[in-house]
Amino acid sequence: MSEVRRTRSGLGRGLNALLGDIAAEPVVAGGELPNGVRMMPVGALSPQPGQPRRVFDDQALDELSQSIATRGVLQPILVRPHGHNYQIIAGERRWRAAQRARLHEVPVIVRDFDDADTFEIALLENIQRRDLNAIEEADAYHRLIGEFGHTQEALAKLVHKSRSHIANLLRLLDLPESVRALLVDGRIDMGHARALLGAPDIERLAGEVVAKGLSVRDTERLAKAAKSERSGSSGGGGDRNADIAALERQLTDVIGLGVRITYSAKGGTLTVSYSTLDQLDMVCQRLTGEPL
Repeated sequence: MSEVRRTRSGLGRGLNALLGDIAAEPVVAGGELPNGVRMMPVGALSPQPGQPRRVFDDQALDELSQSIATRGVLQPILVRPHGHNYQIIAGERRWRAAQRARLHEVPVIVRDFDDADTFEIALLENIQRRDLNAIEEADAYHRLIGEFGHTQEALAKLVHKSRSHIANLLRLLDLPESVRALLVDGRIDMGHARALLGAPDIERLAGEVVAKGLSVRDTERLAKAAKSERSGSSGGGGDRNADIAALERQLTDVIGLGVRITYSAKGGTLTVSYSTLDQLDMVCQRLTGEPL
């Protein structure tokens, strides 16, 4: 596992580093193709089923297709061999727009990446272009942790984001599906969603936020009032629960793994969750003070 990770350490340096010795200059319509780039039939390419981006704006695609119809595809599409054809690693939006522009061929770069590399590259390209919504980005991080054994710390280095950014996005996956849909549709933003986390009856509160057009600050007050109302009806203890939840979030950010705290008058437990042996090694090294 650690050996595989070392071979992928270049991912965080950007797409140019990924392409190695292949020329980075754009394709010029009507001119010679840069070294390593070749033309390929549009029909020979297929999208990657698990690619992080799932929402493609129709208007933006139309605008890109008009540009492509005039100037061609200026940036090659990165693909890998897949059966008798090729699978898109990065550039699905350009491929979709080229189809709309009725192009028969597009410029591509062929590289032989495995599933993990393919997913990481697709995520990196979309994040660099800011093409992912918050839920798509959170889903991608969740998959990289669950399927490929990354820690939050490793992800932060990979995508050049803070570990708290990764942790905050992952918490959005705790929202009900209907509230996540509001975030994807742009009817609430990440600030609203974070304010609603941990509140009772989140779906009702989210509906109120949308209906009244509440600001993030108003949403924070609404969620706080709902939490106070719940703690009051259950006989108190709400403030202590909020403190414990805040401590769990803080420890999760520091360790890079999920932390759960249970407590009672006689004591409690602190649980750190891990999904791979590498993550367990990391926790042990942190606890013993050994170098990482």
